[in-house]
Order: sequence, then structure tokens, then C-alpha cells
Amino acid sequence: MSTLKSSALRTVDVARRAGYSVQQVRNLERDGVLPPAARTTAGYRRYGEIHLHSALAYRALAAATGPVEAKRIVRAVHECPTSQVLALLDAAHARLDRERRDLTLAREAAAAISAEPIGDVRPSDAMGVSELAAALGVRPSTLRHWDAEGLVVPDRLTPRGTRRYSPAHTRDARIVHQLRTAGYRIAPLRTLMPELRRGHRSEDVEAALAARDTHITARSRALLDATVALGAVLAADSRGDDRTSS
Repeated sequence: MSTLKSSALRTVDVARRAGYSVQQVRNLERDGVLPPAARTTAGYRRYGEIHLHSALAYRALAAATGPVEAKRIVRAVHECPTSQVLALLDAAHARLDRERRDLTLAREAAAAISAEPIGDVRPSDAMGVSELAAALGVRPSTLRHWDAEGLVVPDRLTPRGTRRYSPAHTRDARIVHQLRTAGYRIAPLRTLMPELRRGHRSEDVEAALAARDTHITARSRALLDATVALGAVLAADSRGDDRTSS
């Protein structure tokens, strides 16, 4: 049976099994994601199973953490003490946990905000940029950015005058703030917010948050898959594998 140490794989073998092109495998070796391959007398690369598991770990990590962090973690497996690798993985899990907690808070807040009635509105109920920014805990520049993006568009006293946020605008801003805190991007919000303004349908906000939940779950699963592959690489390292068996 093949082992991490004994297997001899061609570049095309690693590419097929890891779901990459031959050039991508070479690029991963160049970037240190794969340890240096052995060479035959004719100059052809020869990889071991450790290279395959490194490629699989990177693929899963890229889906979970993004390609930059994925390269950092897999390179650390080959270059750093195990404790440092585990610390990087712990941090990746912690980020996903934080995103899940933020998502839960956003769900609770958005449901409460969307259900709030708005009635008997008076001009004195409007807020300026600085007032609303302080109430939300964001910078005034953030509100101006949301205005420019069409997410929360306040009234203006004159065509180029001071922004004034009515209670309805304030509610929009609170919803945007919660969705942004949960990781929702600006572009999808441009589509969602006009629908909310027409009816503030809580199901639209919930659908947006559900999509975010699905995305986080997929990344969590990818991180789990990456951990399995990284475990195989770390086990090979602990046995003193030279990574370049031919």
C-alpha cells in the first residue's frame, strides 16, 4: 500500500488528484506550498504523497481562509514548529467562530429592528450624520459611504446641504450596520436595501443572513478537510520524511 514516504508521483498525478492543472502544481511548489520535488536523472519532477496532501490542504484552506492565509499556513507546516502551525489553525477557527457569533447577533438585531413601527414622525426626530454615527458606533465617513453606495440615502436640507436621517433612514442604517457586521458585502446590499425600503420585509433580511450562514458553513467544512490533510503532512514530518522520495 502507498505511504506518504514511499509513493512516487508525477506532476500530472498530483494535478489530477488535487484538482489542479500541471502548471498550478508547479506554481505551488515555486511558492513553497509544496516542498521541493525530487528530480529524475532526466530532470523530471517526482513527488510523494506528502506533496499531494500539501496541495489538498492548500485547496481546502484557500476556500476556508483565502489564498494568502492558506499559503502562509501550508508553508508554516514545512518550515515552522508544529506549535506555530496549530496556532495559525486555532486563529482560523476563532475567526469563523467570531463570524458565526456576529451572524447570530445580526439575526436577532435585524428581526427586532425590522419589526419596529414608525409613526407620528416629526421633523425634530431627524438626526445628523454625527449623531447617527455616534448612535451606531461607526464613523461619519461610513454613513457617507453608505449614502454614496445607495444603501442609506438621507434627506438633504438643500441639494448639497446637510444630511438629515429620518427614523426610517435610521432604521435602514441599523439594518445595514448589522448586515455589514455579519460580513454582508456592499454589492448584494445594493440589491437588498431597495426591497427593504419598500416594505422592510424581515424575510429578505433573513434570506440574506441565511446565505451568509451557508457561506460560513462551507468554509468551516473546508477548514475541517484542510485539517485532515495537514495532519497527514505533520505526521510525515514527525517521522523525518525527506519529502523527495523518488
